[in-house]
Amino acid sequence: MFKKNIDFVKSFKPALIGYAIFFALSIVLTVIFGINLDINFKGGTIITYSYQGELNLEDAEKIIEDTIDKPVDVSRSTGLAGTDERLVISLVGSVSLSTEQQKAIQDNLTKEYPDNKFELYDSNSVSPVIAGSFFTKSIVAVIIAGALVVLYIGIRFRKIGGVSAAITAFTALFIDVLVAFFTCTILRLQIDSNFIAVVLTLFGYSLNDTIVIYDRIRENRPIYPKMANSELVNISVNSVMSRTIVTALATFVAVIMIVGVSEIFGLSTLRSFGIPMATGIISGCISTLFISTPLWVLWKNKMGKKKTK
Repeated sequence: MFKKNIDFVKSFKPALIGYAIFFALSIVLTVIFGINLDINFKGGTIITYSYQGELNLEDAEKIIEDTIDKPVDVSRSTGLAGTDERLVISLVGSVSLSTEQQKAIQDNLTKEYPDNKFELYDSNSVSPVIAGSFFTKSIVAVIIAGALVVLYIGIRFRKIGGVSAAITAFTALFIDVLVAFFTCTILRLQIDSNFIAVVLTLFGYSLNDTIVIYDRIRENRPIYPKMANSELVNISVNSVMSRTIVTALATFVAVIMIVGVSEIFGLSTLRSFGIPMATGIISGCISTLFISTPLWVLWKNKMGKKKTK
């Protein structure tokens, strides 16, 4: 189905340059626009009002800011049934609104838009202290998962160099996570609990592709005991490339369906999961084929030269 004679080792540098350019541009954009953290990570208040009909977000934002005399961020989402719209109001930090203030917002919006039938749908406040604690625990969970990944790969593939296999596999995983992260910062998606779910999912997904390739390398080593590492990798990767690409495409299509649903119905929770997950899957396929295994070859060749000396 796919071409079977690609030299993946020689493709390492072009792939690395491509990632370097992407990361450089992403860092610049992140510095310019900043990171959009969810209130669960930085503290704040989110209030949601349901309504019907059309609404000008800029006008609504001005009405709300005049009502509570505080800066707010206003966005819009759509209910699953598609019969009602939702106005989402975000306040960052330790700011919280009393019941009277929330009622005043509803009254002023109703006064300006009497036919839209505004109703309080949800109100959620998180203190900065609790948000900081939740953020720390999320990072710790990711670090523990990463450490377990390295340990698992190191033990399972000790016959082909456990340490080298573990570190090169984790390097590819780390690249995939960075791609998903910078996707969120570039597209101004919130970094929330969904992103942590994306990271942990990518750990399992991208790791599976790498394991398949390392398994084939381990199987081919006794068959070709005198073959150079670069040739061994190219034979092994080409033999499983079709499976890797088809699996990536199938998963990508499923995730794109999630993104489509989120865009149609305005579901920000699905959007913040689906979009970084989709880019992470693409990166996972590329990094597995063109980063982790060529990097393993470079590692093994360097260690072999040291032993020879």
